[in-house]
Amino acid sequence: MTVRKSQQRAVNKYISNNYDRINLVVPKGKKEIIQTAAKDKGISTNEFINQAIDKALRDGGGYGNFETFTNNE
Repeated sequence: MTVRKSQQRAVNKYISNNYDRINLVVPKGKKEIIQTAAKDKGISTNEFINQAIDKALRDGGGYGNFETFTNNE
C-alpha cells in the first residue's frame, strides 16, 4: 500500500503533537536481543521498551504523577 505524502504529513503531525521521542542508545547486539524478546511476546519493540519503563517507574515509585500517564492508555 502506497502512502500519500499528505497522509504521511498528517501522521507525523499527530505523532509530534501527542508523543515525545527518546533516542535510545544500547551496546551492539542488545538491540537484537530486545527485538527478539518483543517478538516472542507478540508486541512491538517500542511497546516492549515502554512496558519495561512503566514497570521500572511503578516499582521504583516517587516519580511524580506517573499513574496519570498509564491510566490514559
